[in-house]
Amino acid sequence: MNRLNFSISIRAPKEKVWSTMLNRNSYQAWTAVFAPGSHYIGNWERGSKILFLAPGKSGKMDGMVSRIKENRKYEFISIEHKGTLLDGKEDTTSEAVKAWAGALENYTFKENNGVTELLVEMDSAEDYEDMFKNMWPKALQKLKELAEKKEL
Repeated sequence: MNRLNFSISIRAPKEKVWSTMLNRNSYQAWTAVFAPGSHYIGNWERGSKILFLAPGKSGKMDGMVSRIKENRKYEFISIEHKGTLLDGKEDTTSEAVKAWAGALENYTFKENNGVTELLVEMDSAEDYEDMFKNMWPKALQKLKELAEKKEL
């Protein structure tokens, strides 16, 4: 597992960037870069289970079974990935899942003079690094566009 880092500067207060990133509707818009129809079920409270989903090839929802490891509002959020959801079934115990379970996805929000720097750190299996290196900058650009024009 390798740690990947991404960042973007957004001309908006950190509260607005935070809200845009996590709001159900705008979340769907910026994460569509990863998979059309991306959404989540659950909430962002510390300790909460959350599912990150998108329509799979079978027509059922596929995605990640995760837990909010840390949530310091407007400053930091950490997601711990625990397993997968494939064809509507959760898997947190297979050998394939155990190889990467516990991977983290961290977001840090730093504001200076009305500009928020959003830092993303994520653990990735080597097989997915190129995909993430291609998709994350596009997703962050979409989030930036939404946050800079979105009304609170």
